[in-house]
Amino acid sequence: MPDPTATASRPRWQPLAPLGVFARARVAEWIRRRQGIDVLPVTLARRRLYILPTRAGIAFGVLLVLMLLAGLNYTNSLALLFTFVLAAFTLVAMQQCHRNLLGLSVVTLAAPAVFARTSGALEVTLANPSELDRRRLEVALPDGTASVIDLPPGARGRLELPLPPAERGIVHLERLRVATAHPFGLFRAWTWIHSPNVLLVYPRPLGRQPMPTARGPQSAARARGGADADEWAGLRPFRDGDSPRQVDWKAYAREAPLLVKEYSAGGAELRLFDFDELTDPDLERRLSQLARWVVDAEAQGDRYGLILRGTHLKPDRGPEHRHRCLAALAVFGIADGPPDGAPDRSR
Repeated sequence: MPDPTATASRPRWQPLAPLGVFARARVAEWIRRRQGIDVLPVTLARRRLYILPTRAGIAFGVLLVLMLLAGLNYTNSLALLFTFVLAAFTLVAMQQCHRNLLGLSVVTLAAPAVFARTSGALEVTLANPSELDRRRLEVALPDGTASVIDLPPGARGRLELPLPPAERGIVHLERLRVATAHPFGLFRAWTWIHSPNVLLVYPRPLGRQPMPTARGPQSAARARGGADADEWAGLRPFRDGDSPRQVDWKAYAREAPLLVKEYSAGGAELRLFDFDELTDPDLERRLSQLARWVVDAEAQGDRYGLILRGTHLKPDRGPEHRHRCLAALAVFGIADGPPDGAPDRSR
C-alpha cells in the first residue's frame, strides 16, 4: 500500500513552469536594456516605474464589472452611482500607489564582507527628498524576502536584506527590486535598480597549527598592562573572527556594544604567512588556516605579511591590511578577482 505522506510530499508536476521562467528572464533582460546600468544615487523617475493590479485589485475590478452589468440590467441608478464612485476610488488608489515611489532616491548599496558559511546582508539606504509621507516601501533581491520601511518627509532610512550563507569567493548581486502596494493593496508599483554589487566571502578562520615563528623583534610581555606590554590604542567594533580574549567584557556588561581592545604594535612581532609552507593537500583547509593566522595576528597587534602564489602582501597591521589579506585568500584560485579598490566593509 503506497504511503500517503510520500505522495503528498512529492512535488506537483507543473508543465508551464519552464515557460514562466523563460518569460521572466526575457522581461528582466528587456528592463535591463531599457534602463541601463544605474549609477548611485538614483532617483526614481516616472518612465522607470511599472504598475499592475494585484490579485485583490483584479478581484475588485471583476466585482465592479459585475456591479455595472447588474445596474444596467435592472436600470438601478443608485447601483450605477455606487459603481462609478468605486471606479473613481480605484483610479485614485492607482495614482497614490504610483506616487508613493515617484521621486524616491536609492542612495547607497553595500555588502559587507563575511566569512564563509556566515549569513551576510546587503545594506540599502533610501532617501525621501519630498514632502510626502511614504509608507510600506518594499525592497528585495530577486527571489528574496522583502524588507519593509516607512520614510517620513525629508528622511533617510537604512535596511538590510539578508543573504544566505555562501562558500568562499565572490557573490554577485546584479539587481534590486523596490516596490510598494500602498495604499489599499489594489495595485503594485515597482522598479529595478541595476547597480552591480559583490559580496566578498572570506575563508572560515579554522585550523590548529601554531603561527610561524616570529621573524622580527619579540614582544616578551604578552600580558596586557605589564611594564613591557604594547601601549593602549583604543577600542573598535567587534568583527567576525576576532578573538574573545580581546573583547572588553566589562564595557559589554554595562550594556555597551561589543567592542575589542586594540594596542599599539611598537614592539610587536613580525610574522610572515606562506601558503607553500602548509602541507595540507586540501586547498580550503590551507586557506582557512591562513585566515586563522591573519585574524589572530591582527587581534594580538602583530605585524604580518602574506605570501600566496602570485601575491605578496608586505607586513603591516590594521583593519585595512586585515581586509587585504583576507580578500586575497577569498579570491585565491578564482578567475575573477575582487573589484578594483574594493573597500574594507568587513564586519
